[in-house]
Amino acid sequence: MRQIVLDTETTGLDPLQGHKVIEIGCVEIENRRLTGRHYHCYLNPDRDIDDGAVQVHGITSEFLADKPRFVQVVDEFLDFVKGAELVIHNAAFDVGFLNHELEQTGGSYPRIEQVCGIVDTLMMARKKHPGQRNNLDALCKRYEVDNSQRDLHGALLDAEILADVYLRMTGGQTTLQLGSDEDAESQKEGSDQRRERQARGPLPLASASEEDLEAHARFLERINKASNDSCVWTAQAPE
Repeated sequence: MRQIVLDTETTGLDPLQGHKVIEIGCVEIENRRLTGRHYHCYLNPDRDIDDGAVQVHGITSEFLADKPRFVQVVDEFLDFVKGAELVIHNAAFDVGFLNHELEQTGGSYPRIEQVCGIVDTLMMARKKHPGQRNNLDALCKRYEVDNSQRDLHGALLDAEILADVYLRMTGGQTTLQLGSDEDAESQKEGSDQRRERQARGPLPLASASEEDLEAHARFLERINKASNDSCVWTAQAPE
């Protein structure tokens, strides 16, 4: 499964009042693994940015003056996300802005939900944690995701953080509860599977290739960086 975690920054809150997308950030996940591929761009909106929006993301009109317009990047953006499942926090906001931008190009571009599936992590979080705060900062705290660099909102940074939150939020059971009929049935299935494996005999062993070992080392480096050098798998063994 290919998923794209997406975030945008905008000039204001409502595209129907002429507000525009000024930043798009996307990170790619395949089979629940970050691939390292991403898409990121700043956009010139050809309009002023609301003061309240600048206070949120820190992006100014002066900074965007030499950046491309959405119509100039629309093809490469759609090429990157086409066919993927978009993972977005408060998807209605970003999807609404992106569809408005697509309509304003003057081309025959489809709506974003016609080329991508949409997953709204805000709706997911509200179902999992009803009555609790479910903004991105609250979810980072709940799922122990480091967001210490998030002094201001930024589309690519927020997409990277949301990817970590999403993977943890959808990672399955995190606590063990014993005693229910469902648990007993699960334990029985586990015992049956162990007996089946024993009947098959030992599985053949295969050594990791140099390419596999290098990819594993790069993955551990990313974990270590994200956890402020506290990854136990990269710690030096005692002499």
